[in-house]
Amino acid sequence: MTAITAAPIASTTRPGKALNRTLWTLQILLGLFFILASGAPKLVGQADAARIFADIGFGTWFMYFTGAVEVAGGIGLMVYRLSGLAALGLSITTVLAAATQAFLLDAPGLAIFPLVLAAIFGWIAYQRRDTIDAMWALVKR
Repeated sequence: MTAITAAPIASTTRPGKALNRTLWTLQILLGLFFILASGAPKLVGQADAARIFADIGFGTWFMYFTGAVEVAGGIGLMVYRLSGLAALGLSITTVLAAATQAFLLDAPGLAIFPLVLAAIFGWIAYQRRDTIDAMWALVKR
């Protein structure tokens, strides 16, 4: 009698070559955007950013905190081991930015761009879920 064995199922899957290139292109472009165009102006205290944070009532400490989170997320997108967690964190950040635009600044039309970014970051996090699993396994040790 012969035993039939099933092929082992991989616990995580990695994207194919074309998808991987697409992901890296998005991760690098969005990473640079969040470092240079979004986070850096907040970290240097640009007048427009300071005015917006004063309008929502959180003050400059929250502007610096948000800038640091965005720069860290942008850097994390470009480091493979951190890319899934960075995308997950930036998706949460952009959803909160959309909520701030819609509810605190009374500009719901401006909430569309952060929501599109949240969807893109959610997709990147899903595609890079192997890195999230690897980090989780490292933490559980």
